[in-house]
Amino acid sequence: MSKSEKNRRPSKADKHEAPPIDIGIGTSDRRKIADGLSHFLADSYTLYLMTHNFHWNITGPMFNSLHVMFEGQYTEQWTALDAIAERIRALGARAPGSYTEFAKLSSIDEQPSVEEHDWREMVRQLVVGNEAVCRTARKVLKTADAADDDPTVDLMTQRLNVHEKNAWMLRALLA
Repeated sequence: MSKSEKNRRPSKADKHEAPPIDIGIGTSDRRKIADGLSHFLADSYTLYLMTHNFHWNITGPMFNSLHVMFEGQYTEQWTALDAIAERIRALGARAPGSYTEFAKLSSIDEQPSVEEHDWREMVRQLVVGNEAVCRTARKVLKTADAADDDPTVDLMTQRLNVHEKNAWMLRALLA
């Protein structure tokens, strides 16, 4: 480095620019992981919305138990959405945040309206939705693990725990 380069004062622009991301995961891997997380966020948000919808609209003899169960699930899911979006941001990508983006990214197809008294169909759709979230989480986990992205591996492991348990508990209602 020349003497003039050493003595060069940073310009105003240099002072205010964020340094490049250097967290030990390469740009290409960060992009792949963030893309997978974006799909996972879309699946998670779609499932959250389904669960909340069913919470609002359930009627009949299973009302109280399912109303409470759905509330517990959508409340937990809502909190998780923020952690997923923040992980995408920490990797340097933009988190999707519109219905249009979520519809394009989600593997969960929107289902026709369910009659408010058809609790079995509500539960069946939530089993399918939770399992779809699990499949997407496993894909992201593999990508993150290959890149030594332990925070994302941890997040996906936590989410798998929740969604596998939810699917099991919901499926037990249909037995």
